[in-house]
Amino acid sequence: MAAVDPVHQSGPHADVLLKLAHSRTQDDRQRLLMGIADLVEASGQGHSDTLSDLFLTLVAQVERDIRAALAERLSEATWAPPALINVLALDEIEIARPIIARSPLLKDQDLIGVLMQATIEHQIEVARRPGVGATVVDVILDRSEPAVLTALACNQTADISEPGFQKLVEASRKVAALRAPLTRHPRLNEALAQQLYAWVGQALRQAIGERFRMDVDDLDNAIAAAVRSASTPAPARSSTPIAVDPERDEMERRLIAKLDSAGQLRPGYLVRAAREGRISLFENALAILGGYSVQDIRKAVTAPAPELLALACASVGIDRAVFPSMLAEIRIRTNGFPQGGHLDSSALRRFDQGPELAGRLFRQLIVLPE
Repeated sequence: MAAVDPVHQSGPHADVLLKLAHSRTQDDRQRLLMGIADLVEASGQGHSDTLSDLFLTLVAQVERDIRAALAERLSEATWAPPALINVLALDEIEIARPIIARSPLLKDQDLIGVLMQATIEHQIEVARRPGVGATVVDVILDRSEPAVLTALACNQTADISEPGFQKLVEASRKVAALRAPLTRHPRLNEALAQQLYAWVGQALRQAIGERFRMDVDDLDNAIAAAVRSASTPAPARSSTPIAVDPERDEMERRLIAKLDSAGQLRPGYLVRAAREGRISLFENALAILGGYSVQDIRKAVTAPAPELLALACASVGIDRAVFPSMLAEIRIRTNGFPQGGHLDSSALRRFDQGPELAGRLFRQLIVLPE
């Protein structure tokens, strides 16, 4: 016997829903929405596309109070249409909060989408989500938003790797709000505690000393020595590019690959990476977006002129107006590379040729002997 679509079932319940569908009052819209929710729940995993589409259409029409009630109703449901859950996760934060916090239907890719598209408040809720996975944690750490990092540090159920936790400790040097939750975090080990000790106040130093049974006098002496070392004048600027840290480079390559596989790697990510001084991240992202090898991108970054880098950036859709400031940020962190002094019009004209031609020219020029 063929399955019956719940929306076409006869009976009193269906008759009531049909009457509600003809009403324009918000109360009746809420009753209609919750009635359809009952039908979808009753049909389990086999709910029809018709019901899912109807759900999405109604949600777009109703007021925020009704959407908030629906989000609370669906926050722990395993039977809700995934598309609807994703829509609610990107709604106003008061509506999205229970969905982001509890919905079992939000996968890592969906949470990464929230991190990339939504507000800081949404990102904080992702970082607070119980048991948030390692892939999502990597994206949070990469984005380095202080408030989101702090929420992650407070989430003791998050799947934070040892290198990831080290990044949190390093970030606490500048982000004071991280220090207290990191001091209490079960993932804090003695080596990282010694590093954290240098940046916290007296009360937290006492807590660290008691937790790890450290000799605080030795730690205080070590901090004093580090301060004296930091006051030593820095060496003269090198005329060669800064060397790549292989371990960090591999971590960032994996992160970029995850973003790409999740469909979240876009030109705007390159701009942000360059402005934040994340040069290895920038190089790996540009390589994947353009379909180049990272070695070719690094050749462009260390070239005697900015033209190659301009071509590579133009080929992935970076805007001409953005490139000069990106180049300035890159040069600050690479000992002045790519060289060539002032950015001339010949490099900027590469952005007028279109992405496809810029990509072809980059591939042709990158293989020429220097």
